[in-house]
Amino acid sequence: MAAKIKKGDKVVILTGKDKGKKGDVVAVFPKENKALVQGVNMVKRHEKPSQTATGGIVTREAKVHLSNIAIQDPKTGAPTRVGFKTLDDGRKVRFAKASGETIDG
Repeated sequence: MAAKIKKGDKVVILTGKDKGKKGDVVAVFPKENKALVQGVNMVKRHEKPSQTATGGIVTREAKVHLSNIAIQDPKTGAPTRVGFKTLDDGRKVRFAKASGETIDG
């Protein structure tokens, strides 16, 4: 099955502590059904000092489950579901089901 969420997509968080936040997808992990979204689901990690980096408490993004993410509609900015359609020239593109606007292509 084709990926509905890809790297670089603008997404909206649907549930959890960051509900309503918007961000760009940094990476997608299809085997885990998770994605890394910039500036969302921030967690603190305690890191040991190494020869290259100093130790301390570091804040970074954690993965978010794909079921808690929706693509941002290019027209309205609201969360939307994603569909696929084939254009006249034979290309398969994603489109926002709410507005019918193509997401890529």
